[in-house]
Amino acid sequence: MNDLDIRRATAADVPAIVAMLADDPLGAQRESPDDLAPYLAAFERVAADPNQHLVVAVRGGRVIGTLHLTVIPGLSRRGATRSLIEAVRVHADARGSGLGTWLIEWAIAESRRQGCVLVQLTSDASRTDAHRFYDRLGFTASHVGFKLAL
Repeated sequence: MNDLDIRRATAADVPAIVAMLADDPLGAQRESPDDLAPYLAAFERVAADPNQHLVVAVRGGRVIGTLHLTVIPGLSRRGATRSLIEAVRVHADARGSGLGTWLIEWAIAESRRQGCVLVQLTSDASRTDAHRFYDRLGFTASHVGFKLAL
């Protein structure tokens, strides 16, 4: 992976990120790559927040992966800081290359650098392949998640 660069996303990366978010059965139902305006507005909010780390993996000038890492200060666990990994995506033609592992390892290392004592993530219940992937990387399915659409 020495030909790969993981860097902070820029506004110019948003179309590639959105395309990856939309490129699966769940994302195809909830994403709209034809209208980038809401994504660009969201990108500006993310980019302005120092606890948000939206990154892309780039090879040969082409975005082929992404993830969003949020650093969360808190009171529980004796005032511990934790991180949350979300929106992990690898471009279809780069899947199976080890890029997903590399992205998660980057997120774990960055979480340590930020002083986090815990890294957490959620994965849709239907993504059984992703569950095996996270289990292989040492994550434990320790909680049940709940959502409420607003």
